Amino acid sequence: MSNNRSGVFFGGLMLGATIGALTGLLVAPRTGRETRKILKKSANAIPELAEDLSTSVQIQADRLSASALRNWDETLDRLREAIAAGVDASQRESQVLKRQTSVEDSDSLPQQLERS
Repeated sequence: MSNNRSGVFFGGLMLGATIGALTGLLVAPRTGRETRKILKKSANAIPELAEDLSTSVQIQADRLSASALRNWDETLDRLREAIAAGVDASQRESQVLKRQTSVEDSDSLPQQLERS
């Protein structure tokens, strides 16, 4: 989960830096021609920045997906173990009940013979 937070932080940092740089350029005491030239260079860098950000987000999404898949597999394994334990316990209980029933039946058989 910390990997996801670091990716979000990095993305926010990049976005904040870009917005800060553009704002700084707009309020800088330069001539219009110089500012436009700088803005043009910055605008040309935006696709590269977007690609870097997209790559970072994709890496974080892949990590999150792998983590979720790993957690799902672990949960599925625990569920299978719990079901197997439940089946074993119910079979043991069934055998105990069968033994008790057969003992009760065998105890009542002599009584039935005595009555006849």
